[in-house]
Amino acid sequence: MARRRDATMEDVANHAGVALSSVSRVLNDHPDVSDRMKQRVMGAIADVGYEPNLLASSLRRGSTKTIGFLASDISNPLFAEIALGAERRLDEAEYTMVLTNSEGSGERDEEMIRLLRWRRTDGLILSVSDERRAGTLVELARLDVPVVLIDRDVKGLDDASVVTSDHARGMRSAVDHLIELGHTDIALISGPRQLRPARERLRVFRRAFRDQQLEPPEHLLRIGSFSAQSGEQATLDLLASDRPPTAMIAGGNLLLTGVLRALRRRKLTVGRDIALVSCDEVPLTELHSPPITVIARDAVHMGDLAAELLLERLVGDAEPRRAVVPTSLIVRDSTKKARRR
Repeated sequence: MARRRDATMEDVANHAGVALSSVSRVLNDHPDVSDRMKQRVMGAIADVGYEPNLLASSLRRGSTKTIGFLASDISNPLFAEIALGAERRLDEAEYTMVLTNSEGSGERDEEMIRLLRWRRTDGLILSVSDERRAGTLVELARLDVPVVLIDRDVKGLDDASVVTSDHARGMRSAVDHLIELGHTDIALISGPRQLRPARERLRVFRRAFRDQQLEPPEHLLRIGSFSAQSGEQATLDLLASDRPPTAMIAGGNLLLTGVLRALRRRKLTVGRDIALVSCDEVPLTELHSPPITVIARDAVHMGDLAAELLLERLVGDAEPRRAVVPTSLIVRDSTKKARRR
């Protein structure tokens, strides 16, 4: 019997006592192959230790049956859930997903997009870390496969499908809720403006105040990265200001981690000393004491939608389209009425 590294399709055919063409038809999942033939060939494959070169056969068919997924920060539970939703849907369609992580680096965005192009993936699902980086735009322009963007607006990529979240509705509900509780000194700790979620949240935050005939508290806005370190430093700065906030909105779950660290360092209790709202539902928001009010969205559904839009382009040659995932405010004990100063 041939050793595993030497086994060929001819070995499989000889061992099974069938024609070489029959082995090929089984490996290519030809619809006219009987179950008996399939079992016979697959048994021979196991016996001789043959390992088919799926990449080579896929390239001969003009499709690798793989999809590239680029997450800007896979350590963020939000992206883990989005990737889960996408992978489940792609698996149903018999596609394999290749997951890459740019770690919040625009330079790695470029490298990963280039790598996925070289791997001949059939399509890409992208959540880049910087929508405006010149090098990233150059790499995106070189793509000749369908693309789906997740919560990103990239100029010049007009033929991409897009899955977005309704950040406007969620942020408006959060600000209105805090103002109704008597809070006007509300801080917003946000990620960078070169990303759509941060821009949308900041825009609606300001508009919500103006619609209530109030001036937006510009001195309480902190724009940085989406990291826990950024959230912690921003919170410490806000608490040390001449007029610290009575309520805070953390624009992401990693930012929330930093906010909670800073509040603990200053020995402040959420819900009693300061009201707190966070963007995105993660186990921490529900299990924290007290539970934290959140602007929630279905991240797994976002991934499922992204995969569905991509499959539409791959299977049905559909036109690119845009899908919006709703957000909602889940009120918990972290938001109480404002205390008098």
